[in-house]
Amino acid sequence: MKPSNILLFNPRATDYKARIPNSVLQVAASVEGLYDWVIVDGNLEADPENKILDYLRTGQFGFFGSTVMPGPQLRQAIPITRKVREQFPGITTVWGGYFPANHPGVSLDSGFVDYVIDGPGDKAFPDLITALIENKPVDGIHNLVYLKDGKLVRTPKVNIYPYDELPDLPYEKLNALYPMQQYLGKSFLGSRTIAYHSSFGCPFKCAFCAVVPIYQAKWNGKSAERIYRDIKLLKEAYGGDAIEFHDNNFFVSEKRTAAFSRLMRREGMNWWGEARIDTVDKYSDETLALMREAGCRMIFFGAESGNDNLLDFMDKGGKQTGAQILRFASRMKQFDIIPEYSFVLGWPAADEHESLRQVEAEIDFIRRVKDRNPATEIIIYIYSPVPTEGSEMFKKVQSLGFSFPKKLEDWLDPAWENFDLRKNPLTPWLTPRIVDKIRDFEAVLNAYYPTVSDVKLSGFQRKAIRNLAALRYRTGVYGRPYELKLLQRYWLKYRQPEKEGF
Repeated sequence: MKPSNILLFNPRATDYKARIPNSVLQVAASVEGLYDWVIVDGNLEADPENKILDYLRTGQFGFFGSTVMPGPQLRQAIPITRKVREQFPGITTVWGGYFPANHPGVSLDSGFVDYVIDGPGDKAFPDLITALIENKPVDGIHNLVYLKDGKLVRTPKVNIYPYDELPDLPYEKLNALYPMQQYLGKSFLGSRTIAYHSSFGCPFKCAFCAVVPIYQAKWNGKSAERIYRDIKLLKEAYGGDAIEFHDNNFFVSEKRTAAFSRLMRREGMNWWGEARIDTVDKYSDETLALMREAGCRMIFFGAESGNDNLLDFMDKGGKQTGAQILRFASRMKQFDIIPEYSFVLGWPAADEHESLRQVEAEIDFIRRVKDRNPATEIIIYIYSPVPTEGSEMFKKVQSLGFSFPKKLEDWLDPAWENFDLRKNPLTPWLTPRIVDKIRDFEAVLNAYYPTVSDVKLSGFQRKAIRNLAALRYRTGVYGRPYELKLLQRYWLKYRQPEKEGF
């Protein structure tokens, strides 16, 4: 009989600070009490490959599962999964996460990934393990993608499970493998910051978002009471004193947010989450004031663009407009909650002139946001396509000559890693001149308005870099800011929240 033990791998995602590996911990919860499991965390292991191979050499493991995000996690996920297949061909390999869910074909064609979980794996993963152990068919298991006779097979999809019906995460067992204190890092929110998921999915269909193909505009969240119970546990058992909610959209329900805030008022913990502007702008003043009283320090908003036509083109949904983005930045000032706006520049365009015009308009709009509320944090991304099949945006992307790598190993090219961090575009409509314009403006903006989230930046450093950038920012002369980039790289070691986390 096939061994039933499961090894779950969390590949390295960052060089900066490890966070609670919620994705693989969620999978572990789904098999807790059914099968024995271990987690290997690439963020905390100097040599995760040998750690994994040592486990597998015991002969007790029949399954290897890995979560895989685009970008840095592929650097470990690809070679280690390939090595598992080479040395232990009888072990079943399963990938889940944004990358395989959006690119199942290239993952499975590699020859070393047997199954892809496309969507929530809370039921799919344990059902798959049981079916394979008992030698039963898998075609009735939801959310699976696999190859059969060389053809891609997708089983029926279940996008969301009621979150409150799912089991608690096994923090105590994780703590036995890796002390939880290693995951509670210092941030501008607190000295021991908890990473936590309170919901699945998002009820919108933005054409540039990797969440859409997985959850298909579905959302479900834990109750305020259950979130509070978990946070209390993490605070009392492991010393957590602040929270980063890593939900795709924490603030979907005002009722839930208000209930959670009422519970959190007594705890004295700062927290951060992600939201849509047009959703939170519907919140009452009473709820926003309550959130701040309960410790809400900053909210990440996908502003994306100040151009209403572009917002429509990207299927942003809802009622977000450029005017609302500006007005909402002003509104947040009265509640002392920092709005963190992300903008995506470099959308598909017919020619260089149109691309340049779009970028210049967005730069002007970002300056207007800062005029309305200087405390607004600005995160700048360069557009990277997502395979949202059927969307007008993806059709245009393809018509302009863009295509993804055809082989899994090609994703290890550093250019593709940076592509998925939305830092190094490989899109045919963006010329080096336009990319330089975006990067130069970003350098000046970040120097003139250093991010509040950089806890290592001293007051003197902030003042020095701001003064040096002042003339450039005020006059709009952004080109070739070598002096600022050198300082940001070597003296300030400027922190990038969009790459390092918040």
